[in-house]
Amino acid sequence: MNEKKFVRKILCVGAGYVGGPTMTIIANKCPEYQVTVVDINQARIDAWNSDQLPIYEPGLKERVLQARGKNLFFSTEIDKGIQEADIIFVCVHTPTKDFGEGAGKASDLQFIEATARRIKDQSSGKKIVVEKSTMPVRSAEALERILHSGNNSSEFEVLSNPEFLAEGTAIRDMENPDRVLVGSRETPSGIKARDELVKIYEHWIPKERVITSNLWSSELSKLTANAFLAQRISSINSISAICEETQANVREVGNAIGKDTRIGEKFLFAGPGFGGSCFRKDIANLVYLCETYGLKEVAEFWDQVIKMNDYQMDRFFKRILRAMFNSLVGKKIAVLGFAFKPDTSDTRDAPAITICKKLLREQARLGVTDPKALENAKLDLQGVEGSVEFYADPYEAAKNAHALVLITEWEEYKNLDYSRIFKSMEQPAFVFDGRGVLDHQKLFDIGFNVYSVGQPGMEHFSG
Repeated sequence: MNEKKFVRKILCVGAGYVGGPTMTIIANKCPEYQVTVVDINQARIDAWNSDQLPIYEPGLKERVLQARGKNLFFSTEIDKGIQEADIIFVCVHTPTKDFGEGAGKASDLQFIEATARRIKDQSSGKKIVVEKSTMPVRSAEALERILHSGNNSSEFEVLSNPEFLAEGTAIRDMENPDRVLVGSRETPSGIKARDELVKIYEHWIPKERVITSNLWSSELSKLTANAFLAQRISSINSISAICEETQANVREVGNAIGKDTRIGEKFLFAGPGFGGSCFRKDIANLVYLCETYGLKEVAEFWDQVIKMNDYQMDRFFKRILRAMFNSLVGKKIAVLGFAFKPDTSDTRDAPAITICKKLLREQARLGVTDPKALENAKLDLQGVEGSVEFYADPYEAAKNAHALVLITEWEEYKNLDYSRIFKSMEQPAFVFDGRGVLDHQKLFDIGFNVYSVGQPGMEHFSG
């Protein structure tokens, strides 16, 4: 590579759902910067260097191909990358602890700490270290202590730059974000480092959308944003339960309240529960932080958001069971969609995992289909007792099925030939629309018994 053309060298440690897309956009928008993404997972790096990227995101592949080999590079040479970098983004995994103190709630920061120690050991001179991973408030303090420990002569400034990307729209969100947040120490050197990161984003983001704050406000803002979004989902899902009991329609209720500008219309669509890598993890971490600081009532408030989500998944499953005469033994159920949301292959904490396991415990036979997430679905249900088959073709998944269960609202599911599907199914045939996106009257007219979250059932029989 011709290094003289690069004004700065950026390194990203972690080639996952955050690091890969974020660095791809920075490389596209800042051709004078060298951007290198490193990871210990050789297979993942090989995939980033191939035509089969390790994640699916609309628009990602085109942008990777545009910059890869020019100013965007993927490598497993972590130490070399650290040594050469001016700015280091930390995008490693911060899962919820499944052991010891805080198990099930606290963030497991072992990978963050290991990365900080490696940066310290391989660094010389001045470097900016950017928290991109979602971390508990005050984590930057621990990073600083590790980086500045021992006889290290290097100088580090730690910044917080949380990601607010939504999977399925990550490229669009990165190219045209609502805001970019950069937190720093409010010292001359901290502000100087912050300005350097802001300068990168100002290559394509209007200055008024770049927000600056202190480190702690930035760290807490990420957890708070996800908690508020998840709370909205749990709130409308709680109303969906009332709607089903009273013959109200949750979509009509959501539309009516969403017209109130104080409330707004986003995240008011009821479903089988939220999923993804962030919501449950970040709320659990927020609950743990509140408990740690003795804020019992605050912890209980946010814990209820998770409890409501679990209740919604169970309620959706039980509606399937009740509608199908309280027995699923030997019945084939076609599961339409497994990813936690459309336009992504990500199945982490997807409602489909929990719902499918509950169906299998009732000895149902599952036919799972998804446009992009089948391989992940196979991993998620690996070792689960019961009969599961996976289909690329939704028509094959539905053949000889007793019911269709739509869990992920992929656009193509709205346009399937349901008359054809109905004829291939066992009778009576059921549709359980977990997202409320299908044409229920049309399905009913075809002959289906139709049930949707937050709406009264449409049945061809009573009792």
